[in-house]
Amino acid sequence: MSRLRAALAKAGYTYDGVAGLLGPTAHAALSRNETTPGLRRTGDGSPLSALTRLWLLQAAVPAAEADRALPGLVEPLVAAGILERSGEQVRALVDVRPYADDEHDWWVLSDLTPGLDGRGQRVGGDHVLGISSASTSLAQLTVRESVDRALDLGTGCGVQALHLAAHAREVVATDVNERALWITRMNAELNDARAGGRPDVREGSLYEPVTGEQFDLIVTNPPFVISPATGEQLVYRDSGLPGDEVVRRVVTGAPEHLRPGGWAQVLANWVIERDRPWDERLREWVEGGGCDAWVVQREVADPAEYVELWLKDAGLHGAPDYAERYDAWVTWFEEQGIEAVGFGWLNLRRTDREPVLRFEEWPYEVEQPLGREVAAWGRRVDLERSLDDAALLATRLFVRSDVRQETFGAPGVEDPERIVLRQQRGLRRARPADTMEAALVGACDGDLTVGAILEALSTLLEWDAGEVQAAYLPVVRELLVEGFLDERA
Repeated sequence: MSRLRAALAKAGYTYDGVAGLLGPTAHAALSRNETTPGLRRTGDGSPLSALTRLWLLQAAVPAAEADRALPGLVEPLVAAGILERSGEQVRALVDVRPYADDEHDWWVLSDLTPGLDGRGQRVGGDHVLGISSASTSLAQLTVRESVDRALDLGTGCGVQALHLAAHAREVVATDVNERALWITRMNAELNDARAGGRPDVREGSLYEPVTGEQFDLIVTNPPFVISPATGEQLVYRDSGLPGDEVVRRVVTGAPEHLRPGGWAQVLANWVIERDRPWDERLREWVEGGGCDAWVVQREVADPAEYVELWLKDAGLHGAPDYAERYDAWVTWFEEQGIEAVGFGWLNLRRTDREPVLRFEEWPYEVEQPLGREVAAWGRRVDLERSLDDAALLATRLFVRSDVRQETFGAPGVEDPERIVLRQQRGLRRARPADTMEAALVGACDGDLTVGAILEALSTLLEWDAGEVQAAYLPVVRELLVEGFLDERA
């Protein structure tokens, strides 16, 4: 693998290199699984063009071009099951895709992307998914602080393990799919992933491979597709358990595998039951677990929309039994009382204090990566929890530099109808505020204590100081936890 790594680097086969070769139009088309614009841009016979056509565009490449791009490697890669050679043509059997974040460049092996150019293509049950929107979302959500031990639960192609290896001394990666474990090992070797050694790759379901062990960080994008769990299973998305049971088991099993202060971060779907708030059910999963929990619902899909998405993902759109499968799945939703399916994040942190449980819906654009904001939320929760009312009144707080105030009302009126405080960074939260709250936030520049600010505002607005303090200290706590205010500038 070291020779392959060197050949890929020499050819400039990196994320930026490929994006530059393809240009914005062909690169965007490839993200939609269309290869024609890319093929038009990659016909010069250069090593970078050959590798791009071979793996990203899944096109046959003349053997001479493949040999120039991969000197002395074509036959070994054929023997390894990565390429196949037929006469004077070479084709890919697995994908090798450049991938990057702000600090690292990697190459990720996975099974070939199905359905390019609209070709109907069903995948095998042990298909190993490559880089997806879900995997990049989890990577961007993950807290990237240095840790001793990290667990990639349900590793798939091993992309989370590659990220973890950059800031964890030891990484354990687990999966039930033997092919996924093979690809994970290949990716670790190809990228020379070292975190006190390459990831410890183990076969098994959920937490079985790590029974009795604890970690500082657990990340997982489990096979969360909500279905009756009947018929053919695709291991990368189907758990074999009905509904969202696999997500419940991941969440409820996490606390006993977390060290004090450790995080478990889960990207998943969950059932929204008819006539029941979405968060009420999830609260049952996290209550009593000894963890702070920040749960964010990012999207909601109705049953028909959801079924269509995953039938197409399986390559079944247009299949003879498509309508039958569609009807059976939607019928099962109705029988189970499932009104919709939620998608989002569950962030758990082991604590020895009274846990803070926060559930919110936020379907709007956020600033990525969000891992810093998750870590900051944990720090702010600790700060707020440590301050009784007297200590909070004596604290000097700062309005975060990215917070802006928006006012709404008819032109020329003296008082706005509505005031909104909005963050420009992180989660980009927005919250309505009254005149007192807006003035309070505006006065938090570190010069005065919270108590002094509330006293001054009550005098200015001619309100009772005791009533102001009773009404707005809880607001200060909310502003602190939500990140509008902080203890530092």
